[in-house]
Amino acid sequence: MLEIVTKVNNAINGFVWGPIMLVLLVGTGIYLTFRTGWIQVRWFGFIMKNTIGSLFQKKDKDHGSNLSPFQAVTTALAGTVGTGNIAGVTGAIFAGGPGAVFWMWVSAFFGMCTKYCEIALAMKYRNTGANGAYEGGPMYYIENGLGKSWKWLAAIFAVLGGLASFGIGNIAQSSEIAGAMSGLFGLDPLVTGIVLMVLVSIVVIGGVKRIGQVTSLLVPFMAIFYILAGIGVIVLRATEIPAALGAIFSSAFSFEAVGGGIFGYAIMVAMKNGFARGVFSNEAGLGSAPIAHAASSTEEPCEQAIWGVFEVFIDTIVICTITSLAVILSGVLDTAGGLDAFSSKGAAAVAAFNTILPGTIGGTVIQISLLFFALSTILSWSYYGERCWGYIARDNKTFILAYKVIFVLFCIVGATGSGQLMWDIADTLNGAMAIPNLVALLALSSVAASITKDYFNKQK
Repeated sequence: MLEIVTKVNNAINGFVWGPIMLVLLVGTGIYLTFRTGWIQVRWFGFIMKNTIGSLFQKKDKDHGSNLSPFQAVTTALAGTVGTGNIAGVTGAIFAGGPGAVFWMWVSAFFGMCTKYCEIALAMKYRNTGANGAYEGGPMYYIENGLGKSWKWLAAIFAVLGGLASFGIGNIAQSSEIAGAMSGLFGLDPLVTGIVLMVLVSIVVIGGVKRIGQVTSLLVPFMAIFYILAGIGVIVLRATEIPAALGAIFSSAFSFEAVGGGIFGYAIMVAMKNGFARGVFSNEAGLGSAPIAHAASSTEEPCEQAIWGVFEVFIDTIVICTITSLAVILSGVLDTAGGLDAFSSKGAAAVAAFNTILPGTIGGTVIQISLLFFALSTILSWSYYGERCWGYIARDNKTFILAYKVIFVLFCIVGATGSGQLMWDIADTLNGAMAIPNLVALLALSSVAASITKDYFNKQK
């Protein structure tokens, strides 16, 4: 039975993360970029000034039952910046060569506009729930934007997102945390799972406000820690940076045959791995992050949506690039046997950092980063799952409480077992979420373009 499930899942996974879907994801970003007037280029300075730049402005405002704009973006970033930024990127470079980095940048460039439009629509079509709390995401802009006749599509997205929250949002992350704690302190996975369950339950049971408060502290710390450590690694090999960049661009457009394959196969492998890692990392088009942004107290859709541009920029252009350069500069790509020479993709990243930094400092940096990246992902995905199942159950409090209890118990499952099959299934569900979301984005593109034009005309 497990063999049949595995084969079926592999077949579906090959489609949802295959060339056709990746082209559709990136293609949607290109289409939306033209529809919205290339905002990630024309208004990039304005966007940075009014996102990360606005954090230095003192604002005393009561956000009631909702999140502040910054708490909304840190909650979304908590789910976006995860183990994929380290282990996933490392695996993509081993599989697709340095050229995968270039195509990752391309997917991020257009993904900035995709995520912007997702958030704008989530803000426009969100509902107001109990105590004035906002609820939104793809399931709401599908139902409210496309009409009640499309409710079935909204339900499909909600079920896929709700199921994925247990796998990618919990089991995979809990497993990484258990590995990091074992490496750092020699802690037994069961002990790690129990402690993690208690910590997560304290935050999750407290609701979206508490999740936002925790991620607003956790995300800046973990991002700055990894970015500074990564920059330190790159600076130590500064003289080799031009050669590394040269390898990225030359490999991206290499038409050599790989492994006896057809002429030009190298560029296809680099493109596939780059696109896949970029989309998987920044989640542009998958529909998860808009759920968090919709809980923001901001009233103007586009004012919150520009955070989506910043979100993709910091996740892929900054953090993933740091990982990529560290791996390329370290020389681990020349290891005999390739990725098979390491126990995991994370182990390959550890080897890259250890090669450049003295002693085992690099490994410690990676383990600490994976610990915080994974923890933050669990917290944000608990809310994504809550909203998805809440949509299905029409916010039945008993149902939502049951979901939260089951979710925190899965921390032990992830910490103590490999859960590889469930991880693979959740990976498939995560990619499948994009299908109903992309349908809605394309169908509502004129709405996104209209509110964008009105907003930026006001800024002029």
